[in-house]
Amino acid sequence: MFDVYLVHQAIDQGATLQPDREAIRFRGERLTYGALQTRANQLARTLGDLGVARHDRVGIYLYKSVEMAVAIYGIMKAGAAFVPLDPLVPQERLNFMLQDCGIEVVISEPRKKREVAAAAGVTPLRAVIGLDEHGAPAADAGLQIITWSAVAQQPDVQPPITVMEQDLAYIMYTSGSTGQPKGMMHTHRSSLGFARWGARLYAMTPEDRVASHAPLHFDLSVVDFFSTALAGGTVVMVPEPVTKFPASFSQFIDDEQLTIIFTVPYALIQLLLYGALEERNLGSLRWVLFGGEPYPTGHLRALMERLPWARFSNVFGPAETPACFNFEVPPLPAPTPDPLPIGRPSTNRDILVVDEDDNPVPAGAPGELLVRGPSITPGYWQRPELNARAFLRVTLFDRFDLVYFRTGDLVQQLPDGSYRFIGRKDRMVKTRGYRVELDEVEAALVSHPAVEEAAVFAIPDGSGSNAVHAAVVLRDGFTTAICDLKAHLSGKLPRYAHPADLTIRGSFPRTTSDKIDRHALRQEALSPNPEL
Repeated sequence: MFDVYLVHQAIDQGATLQPDREAIRFRGERLTYGALQTRANQLARTLGDLGVARHDRVGIYLYKSVEMAVAIYGIMKAGAAFVPLDPLVPQERLNFMLQDCGIEVVISEPRKKREVAAAAGVTPLRAVIGLDEHGAPAADAGLQIITWSAVAQQPDVQPPITVMEQDLAYIMYTSGSTGQPKGMMHTHRSSLGFARWGARLYAMTPEDRVASHAPLHFDLSVVDFFSTALAGGTVVMVPEPVTKFPASFSQFIDDEQLTIIFTVPYALIQLLLYGALEERNLGSLRWVLFGGEPYPTGHLRALMERLPWARFSNVFGPAETPACFNFEVPPLPAPTPDPLPIGRPSTNRDILVVDEDDNPVPAGAPGELLVRGPSITPGYWQRPELNARAFLRVTLFDRFDLVYFRTGDLVQQLPDGSYRFIGRKDRMVKTRGYRVELDEVEAALVSHPAVEEAAVFAIPDGSGSNAVHAAVVLRDGFTTAICDLKAHLSGKLPRYAHPADLTIRGSFPRTTSDKIDRHALRQEALSPNPEL
């Protein structure tokens, strides 16, 4: 019987119990549990030779591939924490994350040579694993290049490094209100708390074929990889182009005989509307999980009618304390304007719903959701002021604190004891499942030399998500064009955070205290589209 208390022990368990079962599939390429364990051990040895030590951070700067799974587990076997780096992120943001996290080694691929070369000299980066034999221009930038063929020469035995469940497993960067992303930390214990919850609740088995639809820097991917590994199932990685075309995705589900998918409502709405479901055999699909933003019940009901054999669950919880609520959706007999409940607290989670003074609110009253449980983050990387604000510590007696994470989500208990989500306390919004801090978008716009002020707000996009809108007022004597502002943002923000609409104004409406009236701007944007 395996005592799995570290994330990578899940694949070691699989390699012992079922070494020939597929662990990872991508575009016809496969890794069994035995092969994944071997390659992860060899990578861990390579990292050790490069000087990577316990508690170090190693970047994963890859498009989807089987090497992504090797990187995840190999880094943890080396005693380090992996840091997902979005391969589409602007260079400035990439450099910030490398610098902020002190990343000296990344695992990448030939398509990212120029970006890693550009990071050399301005970040701690000194070595790259995964480039080809020549490696230029990265090699020309003074970076040490290690090929996968060199990694394969290493012994396939895990290095003798002591790792504990309290040690960091990964750091995931999310949008930050200060204009720079913030690194959210998770330990082996908190990662496994989330993974065990998913494997148990959705009754995962070795026969499951679970879609890895979300990118690695998105927290949904944790269930895809870690819950599946605990169950001994197969992770089927969905190629990036397939995720963007609903008909291709439905064909992929059919071809790969997927049993579980976990994605955002927007992707499922697109699957319903444009996925050619009537032409597919999706009988293998047994559970559809969604989260990240509200799912319009009309679209959900229609998809449930198309897939009557499948179960559907609304999974709710921020990346800092994921899956704190689960709501298995019952049959929806008729369209309703009411949003879906988020359900009841998950097992082994404790919640508080509090007012602005941290006092618990009466049942049925709205308040901010605070959560504690096994999947809670220990905090944000090198952000002591943010950490001081992000947690509530309740002291029961000397040196024993109950630590709750402040989610910023506003919830309300319903008469049946379940809860519903009613909004946010801050200016963070979700757009197609991604977290976007509106203040970060404003900061990026104001950093343009011609911009005096910026106002950013969100409106419903008609597809169950939000569209980010922005307006700017220019400095006296300055001129610029919308295309120049968009080009400026492309170097500052990931693509999903770019405003869907950007305008230049002569002035902003003001409140009585002379602040920008963003509510008035939002109403103005909504007025041509009252149906939204």
